[in-house]
Amino acid sequence: MKTALTDVIKTAQLFSLPDVYLRLKAILDEPDYAMEEVAVVISHDPAMTLRLLRMVNSSLHGFGQQIDTVSRAITLLGSQQVHDIVLATSIAQAFKGIPKDVMDVGKFWRRSVYCAVTCRHLAIRCGFPNKERLFVAGLLCDIGHLIIYQTIPDVYWKTLQEIKHSDKTIVDVEQRLLGFDYTEVGALLMEQWNLSESLKETTKLHAQPGKAEQYPLETALVHIGLLMTRASEGEGVFNEAGLTVDLLAWERTGLTPEDCSDLYEDIEKDVRVAMELIFL
Repeated sequence: MKTALTDVIKTAQLFSLPDVYLRLKAILDEPDYAMEEVAVVISHDPAMTLRLLRMVNSSLHGFGQQIDTVSRAITLLGSQQVHDIVLATSIAQAFKGIPKDVMDVGKFWRRSVYCAVTCRHLAIRCGFPNKERLFVAGLLCDIGHLIIYQTIPDVYWKTLQEIKHSDKTIVDVEQRLLGFDYTEVGALLMEQWNLSESLKETTKLHAQPGKAEQYPLETALVHIGLLMTRASEGEGVFNEAGLTVDLLAWERTGLTPEDCSDLYEDIEKDVRVAMELIFL
C-alpha cells in the first residue's frame, strides 16, 4: 500500500490554507507584532471579518454586549483565540471544493464541528484554559479521512465495511488494509500547513492518547471528544465496547463518564450555532 500512501500525500499537498490565515500567522509569528496589524489583516477580508464578528457575538462566547468592530473583537478574545477562530474557518474553506459525489462533505463537517464543540465543552469542564485551541483540535482530528476519501475511495469503503463487522479499532483496521491510518495522514497535513506542535500531536495520537508526551491533556480531551461524537452518530454506546475511553485519558483529564453525559444537550445547541458561524 506504499503507492496508496504516496497518492494520499500528493492529494494532501493540493490543499492550502487561505491567504488571510497565512498573512495572520506571519504577523503572529513575529515577536513584536502589534494588535493593530492583526486587525488590519482580518479587516481586509470581508468574509473573515463577518465570521469573526458573528463568532464573538454568538452564544459560544457570551460577552453580553454587541461587538461591532474587528479591533474590539480582537481585544476581547486575544490574539491566540483570534488565530484559532480564523484557522478553524480557513480549514473549512480549504476543502470547500470537494465534489459531492466523492463523499457527503456536509455530513463530514457536521461530524467534525460536533467533535470540535464537544472538545471545547470538555476543556471547559476540566478547567483547561485554551478552549478555542481544543475546538480546532477537535475539528482537525478526523481530517485525514477527508484526504483518504478523496484519494482512494474504493479501497477506503472496504475498510468502512470491515469496521462495521469488527471489534477492532479504526486505526487497527486501516493499518491492516491500507498500511497506514487516518491519524498519520492528518499529521502529515498538519506538518504541511506548519501548524502548532499541539495540533500535530492531538491529530496524530488522539486514538492512542497514552503515547502523547508533549500535550497529554489536550490529546486525552480529543480522544474522549471523538468517542462521544461517534456515539452521538449511533456507532455504539459511549465508553462501552468499540467506544471505550482509554483509562489514562480519564486520569489525565479528571473527567468521568457522568461529566461527559451531562454535556450532550449543550453540545447539540452549540453545534447548530457553530455550523452557521463557520459556514455562514
